[in-house]
Amino acid sequence: MTAETDPTDRTELSVAQERAARLAEESARAAGVHLRTVEGVAPLAAVADYFSDVWRTPRSSPPLPAEVLHSVVHAGGAVHAAYTADGGRLAGACAAVFGPPAEADAYSLLAAADPGLGPVVKQAQRAWLLGRGARTLRWTFDPLVARNARFNLVKLGARGTEYLVDFYGPMADGVNDGDESDRLTVTWDLVAPRHASASASVSPAPDPTRTSETATAPDGGPLARRSLDDRTLWCRVPHDVVALRATDPALALRWRHAVREVFTKAFAEGFTATGMSRDGWYTLTREEGAPA
Repeated sequence: MTAETDPTDRTELSVAQERAARLAEESARAAGVHLRTVEGVAPLAAVADYFSDVWRTPRSSPPLPAEVLHSVVHAGGAVHAAYTADGGRLAGACAAVFGPPAEADAYSLLAAADPGLGPVVKQAQRAWLLGRGARTLRWTFDPLVARNARFNLVKLGARGTEYLVDFYGPMADGVNDGDESDRLTVTWDLVAPRHASASASVSPAPDPTRTSETATAPDGGPLARRSLDDRTLWCRVPHDVVALRATDPALALRWRHAVREVFTKAFAEGFTATGMSRDGWYTLTREEGAPA
């Protein structure tokens, strides 16, 4: 990303980019879709419509308007999309911009995909960014959405590195309406991402015989537990917060505040989010030397 990039770094990035491009191509072929970067008014408008459908907003008020997507591309970022091979239907898309060049960092603005196609879209994004010198990619997601946490932390091998309280303020889409917009920032190592199998090995639910309960959840069950050596923390989230918001928004908000308290204290103590179990337990870990 800079004029003084070490040749060894360039070789490492080149190898990583080739592997990422191959993985993106193979996963797209297996999923029966075609991947491409999107440019032009009509194709970008179709991506904006797709985002509207996923976030349940009127197409006149998409989460990321077509004109913004056009500006992202013009500024040197990229919009990637997956199209079905049996008719060219748009089945997933993501948009990313570059961060500070000296940090070789990029930022993903929005991503969505049909079931099973999330990894395909993200791998295409990863390959494109590596080809332009990026080493890490950051984005945010709602920490109460367990399936997204498992995708980001386990499937992709990213790490939760920052907790943001009410990041966007009030949101009026069909997914987040009525809640506070806390977000968890994840950082994805594009050059050497952790494999899903390695991430899954650190993502079991806590063993009650080897941990101490530190907080109670709004449903009366345990919310947080700590390991006896104080290096690992677990925090539970609701099974389906989107459905809960629709049926009992007050309870969903109590979950928001409870999880927020656990995470903000944990991050202040040097923890990062590293895993998510199938039954809704985050794993947060603290490296040796982190503040206690």
